Amino acid sequence: MRKILVIGSGKSASYLIKYLLDKSVEEELHIIVGDINISNAKKLIGDHENANAITLDVFDKSSRQDAIENSDIVISMLPARFHIEVAKDCITFGKNMVTASYVSDEMQKLNHRVTEKGLVFMNEIGVDPGIDHMSAMQVIDKIRDKGGKMILFESFTGGLVAPESDNNLWNYKFTWNPRNVVVAGQGSAAKFLQEGAYKYIPYHRLFRRTEFLEIDNFGRFEAYANRDSLKYQSVYGLNDVKTLYRGTMRRVGFSRAWNIFVQLGMTDDSYTIDDSENMSYRDFVNSFLSYSHTDSVELKFRHALKIDQDDIVWDKLEELDIFSKTKMVELKKATPAQILQKILMDSWTLETDDKDMIVMYHKFGYELDGKKHQIDSTMVTIGEDQTYTAMAKTVGLPVAMATLDILNGKITTPGVQIPITKEVYEPILDELKDYGIAFTEKEVPYLGYNPLNN
Repeated sequence: MRKILVIGSGKSASYLIKYLLDKSVEEELHIIVGDINISNAKKLIGDHENANAITLDVFDKSSRQDAIENSDIVISMLPARFHIEVAKDCITFGKNMVTASYVSDEMQKLNHRVTEKGLVFMNEIGVDPGIDHMSAMQVIDKIRDKGGKMILFESFTGGLVAPESDNNLWNYKFTWNPRNVVVAGQGSAAKFLQEGAYKYIPYHRLFRRTEFLEIDNFGRFEAYANRDSLKYQSVYGLNDVKTLYRGTMRRVGFSRAWNIFVQLGMTDDSYTIDDSENMSYRDFVNSFLSYSHTDSVELKFRHALKIDQDDIVWDKLEELDIFSKTKMVELKKATPAQILQKILMDSWTLETDDKDMIVMYHKFGYELDGKKHQIDSTMVTIGEDQTYTAMAKTVGLPVAMATLDILNGKITTPGVQIPITKEVYEPILDELKDYGIAFTEKEVPYLGYNPLNN
């Protein structure tokens, strides 16, 4: 039996482990799931004869190295910052490695040693990053193969609530890490290319400059810019492209309402609030507003942010109960972002029967035979339940498929890499169709860059 070590059994591991277990008999696999919380690992493998769960603390060098040495390939589903120690051990013991995380500077520095040993360290093989890379490169390569020249590439992804579970005014619930949603876009200005010119959107303007998108059967969405759209310009071979933009998708109206929190300072994670554990939600809101002897918190809020009482944004804010006198923060020395996250989790946590949804949208503009053309490519995946979510499906399946392809010698190019070559993306994208993860492509009139509006 060939041993696959999966380190981490969090939310994204359900489909990954199910896929490997389903393949275990025909592929002669034994799946070892290691986690510091062994109960969740045991839950995911059940009583399957070709799997076992072990207690694995990534900071316990001895047990970590023992588990890695006794496996044939390693999948790290740990938080990104913990991959590096696993990676170093994989080099020491000559093991291939797969992660869904972005390639960190520390990971990239290992490339020479990984290549020298003939190992494959596949990263960014989840959904975003992952499926976005593969689906984009497949179309870009097709365009190039027929002689076309890329002039525009836009890519958008969103983790959202499925339409049948969409029952709040924000049309949004947390389908992944809530903290990432609260602090999204902070740290640096969004950077992209528009018609050959570099463009920048500072954080305080990010959620007021959105692009509208339409997906057949799913309606209208909006997208705000990711921090650095140019990160993959050279990786995708788009050095001569005129427009390059990557963004995050939400339902229309989300960004305008979210911008209220940004303008007030509630998403700030750089300082802590004194006596936060004794604050009500109303106290928290009031701490950002000027003092008034007569005006209520609501009146001060509307005046400061110029919100009319009949504005839908006001209804969205009230729906969150942020003006409650009885709901308490109960977090000691918390940052504004941490407190906002707690408030939002009251309203935006998925219910037991709720389903999530992943949406992805690519635009490809190219020149061929003196004419400009455009291809729009879309993908929508809806989860099954709270264990087998759309997020877990679109992250876990590509990870599992890449792992098996490496184990079976179908992916052989060594080095620290991401899935942008035909050797990697062609078989995986083809197999993903069997699981309902497929892109719909259509030729549309070339419109060029759709100016950020709203």
